[in-house]
Amino acid sequence: MSFFGNLSTLFGNQSNTRQPGNNLSKKPVLRKNLKRSQKTSGQDSKKSAQKNQAENTKAQQAQSAHDKAMQAQNLEQINREAVAKAREIVVEAKAEALNIRSKAENESRELAQKAEQSQRNLEKQLDRVEIKLDWISKREESLTEQRENIQKLKVDVEEQKTKVIKKLEEASRLTTEEAKNILFERLEGKLSTEMAQFIRQKEEEAEADADDKVKEILIDAMKHGATDYVSEYTVSVVTLPSEDTKGKIIGKSGRNINAFERRTGVDIDLDMSPTEVRLSCFDPIRREIARISLEKLIKDGRIQPTRIEEIVDKVEKDIAKITLEAGKQLCQDIGIYNLPIELMRTIGKFKYRFSYGQNLIAHTLEETKIGIKIAHELNLDVRVVKLGCLLHDIGKVSDEVEGSHVELGIKIAKKFGITQDVIDCIAQHHEDEPFSGPEQMAVYIADAISGARPGARYENHEEYIQRLQKLEEIAMSYKEVKQAYAIQAGREIRVLLEPEKSKDSDVKVLGIKIKDEIKASVTYPGTVTVTVIRELRGQEVAK
Repeated sequence: MSFFGNLSTLFGNQSNTRQPGNNLSKKPVLRKNLKRSQKTSGQDSKKSAQKNQAENTKAQQAQSAHDKAMQAQNLEQINREAVAKAREIVVEAKAEALNIRSKAENESRELAQKAEQSQRNLEKQLDRVEIKLDWISKREESLTEQRENIQKLKVDVEEQKTKVIKKLEEASRLTTEEAKNILFERLEGKLSTEMAQFIRQKEEEAEADADDKVKEILIDAMKHGATDYVSEYTVSVVTLPSEDTKGKIIGKSGRNINAFERRTGVDIDLDMSPTEVRLSCFDPIRREIARISLEKLIKDGRIQPTRIEEIVDKVEKDIAKITLEAGKQLCQDIGIYNLPIELMRTIGKFKYRFSYGQNLIAHTLEETKIGIKIAHELNLDVRVVKLGCLLHDIGKVSDEVEGSHVELGIKIAKKFGITQDVIDCIAQHHEDEPFSGPEQMAVYIADAISGARPGARYENHEEYIQRLQKLEEIAMSYKEVKQAYAIQAGREIRVLLEPEKSKDSDVKVLGIKIKDEIKASVTYPGTVTVTVIRELRGQEVAK
């Protein structure tokens, strides 16, 4: 820095020396001597320029030397920093290498320790196995010795037993059979008193059970004397005042008859005769509502969709009141009280339900009286028999259509919380299930007697026989079928297959086919059970 300071001082002085020469022209005092000094000043300026040029050259050389010195210093400083950085890197690398080496040594030491521990564990396990093998071998030897000893003992015992028997026979002068007979005779003498007491006890028990046996015999005899029946009465007939009334019932483009069928759920058959209309429906209440509504419409003369709606609504309300009163009256006649209102309304539907011409209220009342008499005679539970007789056909007036009247009756009874013994009466009154008690058998007998008495029912034998024949024809139309029988008044069909023309898988498939065809082509109340049987028998006679 001193070097550059001297240069600045030097150049500063030179500029100061030049400034007075430059300002000479401004001063009026020096103007007079200007011409005189021109020659002298020209010479002096040349000398001054040469001197300045030499000084600039020296300054440039000095600046160049200073720059080179500074570059040398910077290079030296960079070299020193690089050496220091290289030393730090070497130190860090050595430290990292030491760490890696120490970790590797620790890991190898741990692996060696684990290997040694595993080796020691294996040696211990091998020692234990050897100990167990030694113990097992010793145990086998001991068992072998014990078996040999037991065999020897058995032989000794048999020999001793034989010797003792011989000594006893020689001493008693009796054989083994003779001694056994004498022993039994003595035991019989001692036990004769106890045997007499036992026989007397059994006789008393038989006398006590005699009444129950008599009841069972009577019920069994009555059961075999009862007959089955099936309920079917699904048509009502309305008489027309004239043949022209059919046109009013049909209406323009059939709108009246369509509205009537849609609102009541009943099919109308106009082809029966010129002055009669047949109403067909499985639901007796809907059929009765339709019958009364149609009679009112014919009497009123205004047969049109809106009037049909009004009349049917009014008749439904009237029928609901009538059925409730009919149900209450039936329960009072039988002597059953405190039943739910809805259940009594359902029972009241019996008023419009017929089974082969026999009204269900009349049948229920008659059957209940018979059942009560049987219950009193046999000392049965009268309450169970009475309720069972009242509700046994409740499924025939159910709003549901899927299932037999027995199944539907069980659902209704469970819905209203009826006891299980009464539900059993409903379930077993057609022998669909085994009888669970005498009360259930009494309900079955009373039902069969009421339905089978002369004059109780009107049977359309032709339709009944046609339905049975149709069921059998459907089953016999398949080549695998050997024979088919419609049983239980058309509620079941038994199909026997020829084992040579069929296989086991045909049993299920054929049952489904027959079921579908029956549903499509046969009209029947309740349900029809299809039972398919395939049996292969072999018989040989040894002579």
